[in-house]
Amino acid sequence: MRVCAILFILLVPGTPSQAGDLEAFPDLHLNDAGAVQEATRVLEEEVKLAARAQTYLLIDLVTQTIQIKGRGIELHRIPVVSWSAKAVQNMKGAYRLITRPPVIRRKIDPTASIEQEPISLADMPVDYTLSYAPTLTIDVAPVAGENPVQWLRAHGKRWWRNAKDWSDSFPAAQSVPQSPYLQLEVSAEQARSLAWSAVDGMALVIRRPTDK
Repeated sequence: MRVCAILFILLVPGTPSQAGDLEAFPDLHLNDAGAVQEATRVLEEEVKLAARAQTYLLIDLVTQTIQIKGRGIELHRIPVVSWSAKAVQNMKGAYRLITRPPVIRRKIDPTASIEQEPISLADMPVDYTLSYAPTLTIDVAPVAGENPVQWLRAHGKRWWRNAKDWSDSFPAAQSVPQSPYLQLEVSAEQARSLAWSAVDGMALVIRRPTDK
């Protein structure tokens, strides 16, 4: 039933008002000019994406959620436990996914007469990197209590990037603009769910906090 509902949403043309209403952000304070401007920018990007019959992602750093959407309508919501970023001010416009998460399949003895089972959610990784164009890197990591090894590996990537940022802070490297980077911590189940939904060329829009 849910699959049918999603297909109906994607196949039936939507209207810009589905994505263009500021009421889509109930947390928004209309007296905060910066927040209103940012929400309006995001909605303008969503109007363009909602006109097409493909799902897209909205990462809302204000409400700490990842929303899988189609035709401007939310299909699934993933809570973000914590996040960190660099060059947040450069996260503008729509991004397109160019590198999907790898699928982790169980190794089967080729001499055994056992058929490989279809890919399922259990085959999806919980620690991976998403690469986008224009240049944007997103590291997805599980929370520490669920997968300590993957958490340490993911934060190793973060520490390496921090070290690289420190070296780039020297005067000789300051002329090179920073590429946006985002790290998201979610539950292991939700990390797999996000990896499962990722498809080549999938669009992404990021709502940025105005106090960063």
